[in-house]
Amino acid sequence: MKKNSFETLKKVLIFIGRYRLLLVLSIILAAVSVVLQLYIPILFGDTIDLIIGKGNVLFAEIGSYLIRIGILLAITAISMWVMNLVNNRISYRVTEDIRRKAIRQIQHLPLSYLDGHSAGDIVQRIIADSDQLSDGILLGFSQLFSGVIMIFVTLYFMFSKNVMITWMVILLTPVSFLVAKFISERSYEMFSHQAQVKGRQTALINEMIGNEKIVKAFAYEKKASERFDAINKDLQKYSQKAIFYSSLTNPSTRAVNNVIYALVLLVGSMRIMKGYLSVGGLTVLLSYANQYMKPFNDISSVITELQNSLSCADRIFELIEAETQSKDPDKQLPVTNGQIDIKDVNFSYQKDRKLIENFNLHCDPGMTIAIVGPTGCGKTTLINLLMRFYDVDSGMIKVDDQDIKEVSRRSLRKNYGMVLQETWLKNDSVRNNINIGKPDASDEEIIEACKKSHSYEFIRRLPNGLDTIIDDDSLSQGQKQLLCISRVMLCMPPMLILDEATSSIDTRTEIYIQNAFNDLMKGRTSFIVAHRLSTIRNADQIIVMNDGKIVEQGNHEQLLKRKGFYAKLYNSQFAPTE
Repeated sequence: MKKNSFETLKKVLIFIGRYRLLLVLSIILAAVSVVLQLYIPILFGDTIDLIIGKGNVLFAEIGSYLIRIGILLAITAISMWVMNLVNNRISYRVTEDIRRKAIRQIQHLPLSYLDGHSAGDIVQRIIADSDQLSDGILLGFSQLFSGVIMIFVTLYFMFSKNVMITWMVILLTPVSFLVAKFISERSYEMFSHQAQVKGRQTALINEMIGNEKIVKAFAYEKKASERFDAINKDLQKYSQKAIFYSSLTNPSTRAVNNVIYALVLLVGSMRIMKGYLSVGGLTVLLSYANQYMKPFNDISSVITELQNSLSCADRIFELIEAETQSKDPDKQLPVTNGQIDIKDVNFSYQKDRKLIENFNLHCDPGMTIAIVGPTGCGKTTLINLLMRFYDVDSGMIKVDDQDIKEVSRRSLRKNYGMVLQETWLKNDSVRNNINIGKPDASDEEIIEACKKSHSYEFIRRLPNGLDTIIDDDSLSQGQKQLLCISRVMLCMPPMLILDEATSSIDTRTEIYIQNAFNDLMKGRTSFIVAHRLSTIRNADQIIVMNDGKIVEQGNHEQLLKRKGFYAKLYNSQFAPTE
């Protein structure tokens, strides 16, 4: 195996090491089953030697040997059965631990990592790659320990029968190792490519199925199929090569083993003719030669499977070991007044492409700040910085004179109520979708919040009201957005962020919700991102952004009088109709 596969194996062994007792039990059971399997041929050899000639067969002693053989076979079977149970337990617990660590890691990864990797690829790593690793661990424990123990115990028994033949077998053994090593080095690379292509394929399938309406609406079916076919061809190419190289291992080592078996038979027959070995003794040696080489075949198969598993494990550990977001301070941000100061902030997603430069803004408590500007000017980016989804490259953002980098992200975000244009619902009851930010809220509080957001009108018509189980496809986009608004209405946070919060709601309902927002925003610092400028006329301050900079600032009337960038945006929406 290559260096990187050894490094990955070490990481897997760290997880396996947590179950040392089960590991020791598995090794003991493997040793018991192997020793008994190898002792049974000796009994068979002794039984054969009791058949001396015609009319000279010791039936009584043969019967005694057969009873002993039967008892040992039963003990061997029980040992192997218990060993398999233990191996299953180790395998599935290790996989569970790795998956749990991967899921926890996702919670600590910066959004930049998640934005740079498709959801399908991450799902592939946590589910499919973990399953493949589990299969490899299970096969490894089932055959690797038994195989290694069988090799050494077999050699011991062979030495006890004939030293010369045993040394001949040992000297020919490296040939099998060289063949297996040559093939495994090539199969690992192919299995790595295969795992990566599977991740791309899962990502594409997830993308196409999740947006099937868009695919059909724009007649993208043919192009989607062509993209899938291209990835599928790559998967076919790497899978065929991986299977081809891995399938060479077993027949190649078997060919070497058959040559060794034939040599043992030839040399053993010559030893019988010279009187140095009995027929029963040769039978035992042939059985041992076969038993000795069999683990090499099994181990070569295990190595092939391990190559596949380790390539999958490498992808999982790449996720687990990805650089996490900066350490969260223990300091908590108390319930705030809502004063926000943004000083000399610079930020870019890509270092060679500047986005926000020298950004400065002061917000007094209770102010309503509207952020407007053309698409891509940095409006949503500013929201990401306020919530610390991303950290600024330079400068600072303060809340009540407290640098937000010096407080925990959780305490900062608890002070914000956020409604985005993109909605998210979990597969749960309506109640549990609304009380995410306040799990201990009573039904009366939830209903009151729903009435304020005008979502209660459709909730009460659902089959089980608040107890109705919903998912992301159960409701219309507008209904989902109303539920997201209800979450904020329930929490009543000191600061609000509304990013196109009413984009999917009909005009009549929007007027009601706008009035509810106006009540909610009283005394609360609020940031409103809006393309429909009619919704932000009453804002205390309107920030007009372009190319990551503030180009204008003031209230609605002041900006219109200047006849600048904002006036052009506003007139482009309303002048023709007015």
